[in-house]
Amino acid sequence: MKLFEKMTIIGVGLLGASLAKACRKYNLVEEISGFGRNRENLEKAKSLGIIDRCAADLADSVKVADLIVLCTPVSRIVPSIESLLPHLKPGAVITDVGSVKGPLVHEADKLMPEGIFFVGSHPIAGGEKSGLEASREDLYLDAKCILTPTPKTDAHALEKVGALWESVGMDTLILDADEHDFVFGAVSHLPHIVAYALMNTLGALRTKQDHEVTAYSGAGLKDITRIASGDPVMWRDICLSNQMHSLDLIDRFQKTLSDIRDVIEKKDGQALEEAFTVANKYRLKVI
Repeated sequence: MKLFEKMTIIGVGLLGASLAKACRKYNLVEEISGFGRNRENLEKAKSLGIIDRCAADLADSVKVADLIVLCTPVSRIVPSIESLLPHLKPGAVITDVGSVKGPLVHEADKLMPEGIFFVGSHPIAGGEKSGLEASREDLYLDAKCILTPTPKTDAHALEKVGALWESVGMDTLILDADEHDFVFGAVSHLPHIVAYALMNTLGALRTKQDHEVTAYSGAGLKDITRIASGDPVMWRDICLSNQMHSLDLIDRFQKTLSDIRDVIEKKDGQALEEAFTVANKYRLKVI
């Protein structure tokens, strides 16, 4: 069942191209256009049948679109909205895939003219590799998508965007935008910050014989730092866009780490075991 006649994806990378592939698989859209800064990437997406057309400029890419999906780094989402708004037809719906929602959603609400609608989305999907080549039609299957409507969000637009994500296999949930940023600051952004910091700490270490300590690592280090393979530009933007929660959560983590340091320094084995046991229980809840 077709949900939209014409969809434009801004940013045909992992998330954008995977969405296009899924929409093709489930016959959700009549025509898919792509736009982005890398013309060669767009031409490749067209040659592979991922998109139907790659317009020469932004105005041409969105002027007849019923749905525009912004798959750019979070720092470029609001500027992209400002650029495309003058070229949209009445009734057009805009959504995004950004993992920070508060500042974006509140700014988008201020920008929307009469008859143009914005719905904030955060599909919880991705992978270690980024880009068009890593895209796949099942990326969104059995994953969650958070929708962050505000009192200004059009109910029909919210319903249609939710139906899109559900049709590609996602379970949609609704969260207040600011609550979303606290939650995902904790369960996604902080773990990435910790993984990057851990790799920077270990990567710089050398033995007295000038051997890299990471050369002796096993599966455990690979498991705990897998997400440090994420795109540095994307995660730079996420941390800065969610600055308030990022800083608060780093402080909380540092306090917990400091507490563990203290019990190790005191050689308090019982307290250390209790801390690790609590962590075991929390881990079981996650899995």
